[in-house]
Amino acid sequence: MDLSIKKNDRPNYGILAILMTGAFIAFLNNTLLNIALPSIMVDLQVETATVQWLTTGFMLVNGIMIPTTAFLIQKYSVRRLFLTAMGLFTFGTIVAGLAHVFPLLLAGRMLQASGTAIMMPLLMNVMLVSFPVEKRGSAMGIFGLILMAAPSIGPTLSGWIVEHYDWRMLFHFVTPIAVGVLLIGFFLLKDKKEKVDIRLDLFSLLLSSVGFGGILYGFSSAGNKGWESPEVFLTIIVGCISLVSFILRQSKQTRPMLNFSIFKYPMFALSSSITMVLNMAMFSGMLLLPIYVQTVRGISPFDAGLLMLPGALTMAFMSPITGKLFDKYGGRLLAIIGLSITVVTTYLFSTISLDTSYQYLMILNTVRMFGISMVMMPVSTNGLNQLPARFYPHGTAMNNTLNQVSGAIGTALLVTVMSNRAASSSASLAAETGQVSEAIAVRAMLEGINFAFFISSFIAVAALILAFFIKRARQEEDQIETPSSDEEGVPSLVGSNS
Repeated sequence: MDLSIKKNDRPNYGILAILMTGAFIAFLNNTLLNIALPSIMVDLQVETATVQWLTTGFMLVNGIMIPTTAFLIQKYSVRRLFLTAMGLFTFGTIVAGLAHVFPLLLAGRMLQASGTAIMMPLLMNVMLVSFPVEKRGSAMGIFGLILMAAPSIGPTLSGWIVEHYDWRMLFHFVTPIAVGVLLIGFFLLKDKKEKVDIRLDLFSLLLSSVGFGGILYGFSSAGNKGWESPEVFLTIIVGCISLVSFILRQSKQTRPMLNFSIFKYPMFALSSSITMVLNMAMFSGMLLLPIYVQTVRGISPFDAGLLMLPGALTMAFMSPITGKLFDKYGGRLLAIIGLSITVVTTYLFSTISLDTSYQYLMILNTVRMFGISMVMMPVSTNGLNQLPARFYPHGTAMNNTLNQVSGAIGTALLVTVMSNRAASSSASLAAETGQVSEAIAVRAMLEGINFAFFISSFIAVAALILAFFIKRARQEEDQIETPSSDEEGVPSLVGSNS
């Protein structure tokens, strides 16, 4: 297969469709599980701190695996990586669906995570090398539509399944689809790759795993264990030391596992900063709103999923539109408008009360998701556009790794803010009334949620300020000819009909 990119080459849309379907199934499964956690706790007789490992463990495996994907993409063909990723995900889904004890369920989730960690960077890399810069916004917009559709239907579908069937049906529902995608990929993916003489530095892999894994585990555990817990601050410290050692080691290697020199490209560095900050703010809606709806207001899981549905659908359907707007106007205008909407709506969430209507919450969340949809994909694409083609695997791996880290930090920060404010408010209200009641606990929780949204609005302001420095990125190297596979190992599906 010719791995060079030419202006007249046509992307292989059939292969892209296979990759996107696999990514869609993986993303759908991730969003299905959250609403089922209470049912799993009862059925498998585990505590909240234990069942949370289904989410934390998934995030940890992603954080450990994703940095290696830059190496894997350069070393192996798209076919081999896709079949490996989809195979791991499918096997994990089957194991989780048959689990009768918690450790087996957790093992299934870990297998799913290892497949998902390979899938996302692989797909993004193929998208980048398949489309020229001037058409990349529209292409990434379609990509965003498909991936955003999964979290849009996930919570509602999950709520309906959990109310009518056993939670294992969530995995049984996904299994035949995953098997079908795996078989289609096996028979239709035919791309080949020249042998690339690069080897994985095992010590770098160890440093990366301890570094990203330690930081993710520490921040993810902070919400439950508290910042003063040695398990929290010691793992963060060890993670930071390992990560610094990993970065220093990579800077001295000819073929680094993850190339940190990509941060020398200013638009990539800026886009990474904005998406990390916005990720932290975005988690306020994803985390705090369901807590408010179900815990404070007592709304059922299915209705809670329905409340989030219009916002998620808006984000999905806006992706191709913002992609076209990005190609025409660039990322700066879209980011400023989108982040302004995000700041205002996030602040308005800090003013919700016990009497706020269901319709108001739905509309406010939908408008907020509309704002976020104008930022995430355009800003990320603008940053990747500046990178030379040989750095695409490193750019996509870095973006996905930073998303995991910022998500963990944002979750831990907002949970801590909410919990501390709720505790102090509860103590204050109890002192005023001279008694502790369920009504006081609910009011305290509401105040904690309001304050966390208030802090989140300031985080969004930081992203808005950074957005004013965005410039339309131009690729640093020639866009017509990129290094061949034996030089850099950049996979491409452009012009391939095999």
